[in-house]
Amino acid sequence: MPSDTTQIILKGISGSPGICIGKAYLVDKEGVDVIEKYSIPENKVKKEINRFKSAVTKAKNELADIIKGVPEELRQHAGILETHLVLHKDKMLYGKAIDIIKNELVNAEWALREATSQAKSMFSNISDPYLKSRSADIEHVSERIMRNLIGCKDVNISNIDKRVILVAHTLSPAETSQIQLEKIMGFITDRGGKASHTSIIVRTLEIPAVLGLDNATQLIKNNSIIIVDGSKGVVIVDPEEKTLINYDGLSKKYETRKADILRTSDLPAKSADGHLFSIMGNIEQPEEVVAVKDHGGEGIGLFRTEFLYLGRMNFPDEQELFNQYKEVAELMAPHPVIIRTLDINGDKAISGIPTPEEANPSLGLRAIRFCLKNPKIFKTQLRAILRAAAYGNVQLLLPMISGCEEIHHTHQIIDEAVESLEKDGLAYNRDIQIGIMIEIPSAVIMADAMADLVDFFSIGTNDLVQYTLAIDRVNRHVAYLYNPLHPAVIRMIKHVVDTGKKKNIKTFMCGEMASEIINLPILLGLGLDAFSMAPQSIPSIKNMIRKISVSESKLFLKEVLKQTSAIDTMNLITDTYGDTLVNGIYDKYTDK
Repeated sequence: MPSDTTQIILKGISGSPGICIGKAYLVDKEGVDVIEKYSIPENKVKKEINRFKSAVTKAKNELADIIKGVPEELRQHAGILETHLVLHKDKMLYGKAIDIIKNELVNAEWALREATSQAKSMFSNISDPYLKSRSADIEHVSERIMRNLIGCKDVNISNIDKRVILVAHTLSPAETSQIQLEKIMGFITDRGGKASHTSIIVRTLEIPAVLGLDNATQLIKNNSIIIVDGSKGVVIVDPEEKTLINYDGLSKKYETRKADILRTSDLPAKSADGHLFSIMGNIEQPEEVVAVKDHGGEGIGLFRTEFLYLGRMNFPDEQELFNQYKEVAELMAPHPVIIRTLDINGDKAISGIPTPEEANPSLGLRAIRFCLKNPKIFKTQLRAILRAAAYGNVQLLLPMISGCEEIHHTHQIIDEAVESLEKDGLAYNRDIQIGIMIEIPSAVIMADAMADLVDFFSIGTNDLVQYTLAIDRVNRHVAYLYNPLHPAVIRMIKHVVDTGKKKNIKTFMCGEMASEIINLPILLGLGLDAFSMAPQSIPSIKNMIRKISVSESKLFLKEVLKQTSAIDTMNLITDTYGDTLVNGIYDKYTDK
């Protein structure tokens, strides 16, 4: 029978967990989508370039004012906005637009649109979601310049004076940083992803957010009542009374559990039968160390180092890298800081590197392959890491290792870096632990040989699942097949952990699988030593570990290994641990 309900359910991407219920406030931005192209006489080119430069200057001044007003709770992310300031004058955007005006004799608006399109395309084939989403930063900077060229008014989130839920086509990090927590309950957008800088900032604010809804701004009217379920990535428009009552109860339950768990975040992650685990945080920028500490993290399990390399014509020098690494090492001391070496493919992320176009960059010249092919660039980073290791417990992590040869080659370059540091008389620490990312099936198979060459394994489940199942997790047509509970993935992880124990080296997990509570009974049963995740996930994971017995998990694992599908494994988990998961969860709560 057809339903007579008028409520609309929209499904998007979880940007930040939690539930809020309130009135929609549509962020009205004057459109800059329709750009006309027209010719500029040669004698007017200089004037047109000056018009463009004036728009850039005005956009930079606007952003500088926003940075000055960033609230204290977001100070750790000011670096994101400062990166946007740099992008305003970057050759990839600023210089390219000026070149187009000069060479093609066209108006500044069209030149900016063309330069933006070219810059964004540089990131389009990157498989890593975090790096791929950096194209959004270029777009946000471009839009601010464009609004000044056309004369559109900029949206000012800080001026909103009522308690509402923001509904927007997209929100830039600058706009998100203007959110006043006493006014804005949450937000939803048509565009955006979990790895975007906007998503990173909103998780720090800890307000519910759902991104990537496609057409929310077309379906939702101002002052409509909406429910935002940030944990499940769901938005309900004009909800029925029974839906409102249900979500009101869930919201209160969520907030109560969240408060209870946060109060215990500094307690150790000791299982019900006394096994102690190290829970660390994943970060992209030094400013995020604060969030790791505030959420009870016991170190940095994955420090992604790509942010200093993105959107620029040249590579950062050793001192710039050293300053960043040293800051993190000192802030986290004596806890470990595991620094992953550069994991980009140069032709896409560094616009100054003339590398041939690749048909499949995720399987091409990236990560350790790129570094070994460019030893000078690699050695610069290694020198900076070795120097920072003199100021804290720094460890080195090599990404996308597929064979022993890459490890041998890396050791040679490290030796060269040490020799050069000795000659330069700089302080450094050679006694640094070296680990490898296990994210390629060949690394799983060769784990026994690789264990003799390194000090620890770190399982990157995001890529391991993708490569094992031949699934592009950012391809919406096949992403539903991406599942870390696939029996093949679980068996691969078991093989790596068992190999590590046999060879007497530790095995960590730093992929998203580690941050999902539903996976913990299996992961503890597998025998992993430590986990690293987004800072906001740390309290709930530590809380859940305290409720699970490792000895029982090991018995449970025997049943898991008998399953032949991810669905069967999921059903087994919920049947066995359902009550414990419901009582221990707050970021993936259930309405049961």
